[in-house]
This record gives sequence, C-alpha cells and structure tokens, in this order.
Amino acid sequence: MASATQKAAAEFTGTAFLLAAVVGSGIMAQRLAGGNVALALLCNTLATGAILPVIILIFGGVSGAHFNPAVSVAFALRGELTWRMASLYVSVQIAAAIAGAWVAHAMFELPVWQISTTDRSGSGQWLAEAVATFGLLLTIFGCLARAPAAVPYAVGLYITSAYWFTASTSFANPAVTVARALSDTFAGIAPVSVPGFILGQAIGAAAGAVFFGWLLGPEPIHPDAAGHDA
Repeated sequence: MASATQKAAAEFTGTAFLLAAVVGSGIMAQRLAGGNVALALLCNTLATGAILPVIILIFGGVSGAHFNPAVSVAFALRGELTWRMASLYVSVQIAAAIAGAWVAHAMFELPVWQISTTDRSGSGQWLAEAVATFGLLLTIFGCLARAPAAVPYAVGLYITSAYWFTASTSFANPAVTVARALSDTFAGIAPVSVPGFILGQAIGAAAGAVFFGWLLGPEPIHPDAAGHDA
C-alpha cells in the first residue's frame, strides 16, 4: 500500500506530464500547422489522448491516477476517498499542472511566466464543460465498476472524442484549466474565462457522482484500481 507521500508524488508527476503534453503539443502543433487551426487541434488532441493511458497505467496502482480535482472530489463524495486525501490530491494536482505548463514553455524556449489572452467565455462553453466532466466521470465510474482494466484506454478515447464534440474542447479538469490560464499558447484560456469553466466542471462532476451512485447504488468501485484525467 502506497504512503500518502508516494501517492502525492504519483499525482504530481502524472499531472505534470499531462500538462506538458497538452501545452507542449499545442505549441508544436501551432508551429507546424501553417495556420490550419483544425489540423493544430487534431495534433493537440492526439497527443493528449495518447498520454492519458500511459500515465494512468504507470501511476494507477499507486494513487489511482486521478490527475484531476473533479475526479478526486467525486470519489470523496462517494466515500471512496477521504476528504483529507482528496484535499492533498487537489493541491498537488494544481501545483503540478502549473509546473507542467511551465516545463512545456521552457522546452520550446518561451517565457515561463505567461498569462493567456484567449477568451473562452459563453454559456455554450460552460455547458460543454459540464457535459465533458459528466461524461468523464461516467467513463471512469462505469469502467471501474465493470471493466477496471479498460479505464486507461477508455479515458484516453473519451477525451480524444470530447475534444471534438464539445464546444470547449473538453478541459474537464480544474487543475488543467488553471494551468492553461498561465499559458498564452494554443492551449491557453484567459483568466477571466476560468471561473465559468470551473463552475461547469464542478456541476458536471457532482452530477456524475450522484447519477452513477443512483445507477449502481452504494457498491464500492475501488478508486485505486485504475486512474483518470483530462
């Protein structure tokens, strides 16, 4: 059984790699796509969807590989994670997400400290984040309940799909949202847009936890069996 320190280290490392992939692939895609935004988004999508199964497989057996405050809080709401551990996870995830974005900037020789100017506001965007996070929670809970070994691949596939069927490109993760506000690159989101995104994510996560709790009842779903993002 991993210690709290080991679990925190797993959450930090996995979340940092996730953000390095999200932000770094966005920078690379924008440089190579020649102004074709659809192509740049496709490249960003593929890199994000690909990294998720890898980091979940690596860290799932240590921390559960949440990499996402919405996921950690949802497990706490279900009684599958203590609130003390959920608080530790959330703080580590946010710090790691920022660190991962900064590392991506450094790798591409950009200023480490940035503030995004990309506005992503509007009711459609907020609804999209609620839908994206609700779907992510259903993916995680459903697979953990019926096919735990499929979680890494299901999460990667879901996020890959949700990049394209949601108006917000499926952040579905408060830590990711905060970190992307500190990156004035392809993946960025202006700080003024962050509260609406996080509110949508919170609503989606709560709805997902409640709905799946009703669907399956109080049956434990063993959060340490596998992991989860986006």
